[in-house]
Amino acid sequence: MKAIAVKSFKAMPELIEVAAPQPNQNEVLVHLSVAGMNPFDWKVAEGMLDGQVPATFPLVLGFDGAGTVKAVGAAAKRFKVGDQVFGQFWQVPLGRGTYAEFCAVSEDAPIAKKPSSLNMAAAAALPTAGMAALDLLEKSGLKSGDTVLIVGATGGVGQFLTQLASQKGVQVIATGAPKDVTTLKELGAKIVADFTRGDICPQVAQQFPAGIEGLLDLVSDAAGFARCAGLVHQGGVALTTNYAADEKALAKSKIRGGNFMLAANSALVERLGEGAAKGNLKIAIEKQVPFSEAIQAIATAKTGHARGKTVIMI
Repeated sequence: MKAIAVKSFKAMPELIEVAAPQPNQNEVLVHLSVAGMNPFDWKVAEGMLDGQVPATFPLVLGFDGAGTVKAVGAAAKRFKVGDQVFGQFWQVPLGRGTYAEFCAVSEDAPIAKKPSSLNMAAAAALPTAGMAALDLLEKSGLKSGDTVLIVGATGGVGQFLTQLASQKGVQVIATGAPKDVTTLKELGAKIVADFTRGDICPQVAQQFPAGIEGLLDLVSDAAGFARCAGLVHQGGVALTTNYAADEKALAKSKIRGGNFMLAANSALVERLGEGAAKGNLKIAIEKQVPFSEAIQAIATAKTGHARGKTVIMI
């Protein structure tokens, strides 16, 4: 089968032919229609988890996908042949990813049946970013009436997070450029802090001199996160998906939170699918790229500045 893979950590991704996987006892084999791209995909390929999580090579990239079950292992009971499924195809050892025509994965992975009204591209764009947004918001403990600053609101996680937070009654300050204002306000943001004007902290501090209840930061480095955390008053919460928090410093300032790790599970995937199918969650797909252009799409995505999700049509 065709797959996008690296032959070693830090190697350039290649479109190559590899043997199609076969499902083990508790696995399902999925014929993928679409793969969803996430920054975590190429960070893994560059060796982010080298020495921490086992991997096999060539390492096929990708964790998010949507497709049709083609075979099931003898002990697998959750799905049957012909089911359309989507989710995060996480498995160890790393290497059997979703940038491929087929993927075999444990039936206990964070995957679920795809709602019939949700198309494959939207389903593939949803899992990791959607789960991160939902889990992040729930772990923050933010409630209706609170104010939160979302740094990185224009990306995949940020757009889902803006929607979910505003639907909960949380006042969202979203970072964005002037061209993003309309989109972010349509997603529920009350205020857009213009990062093209430089450091957004003075903008927020001017409007909220007494501080805000929360910071959910998806992009900043350690210095940037620390500056933004300074906007949060005592008893508030500051979380980063970028592992940029000095948790001891936060605790000293009496701020909850720190470095966020997604607790992915199939229940989260099902909730997201149901919400999207009902129209409660908009899925912004910035690009749909054919398999033949996936390598260039990865290079482009690494530059940042996403305005939604990129998906690979397989």
